[in-house]
Amino acid sequence: MVEQQRSEVVAVRKNGDGDIVELKLSNGQVVDYKTAQQMVRDRQIAGLNVFTGRDGEPHLRSNADGDPSNNLDNLPVF
Repeated sequence: MVEQQRSEVVAVRKNGDGDIVELKLSNGQVVDYKTAQQMVRDRQIAGLNVFTGRDGEPHLRSNADGDPSNNLDNLPVF
């Protein structure tokens, strides 16, 4: 069985509060934040993980690799 190529996040869309609400993937797909969380859990998006924040809610973050340029907040906006 051939493993499906996982997409990466290439850009983000933020709301007026600066919160990420949509993510643009390397395959051109645009997904909302909750859909992206499920896609990360399903191993369809590379480079991210889902964690539970202090607020008890699930959140996305980039995998720690020492490179701040690929952190979600530092990606280009679309």
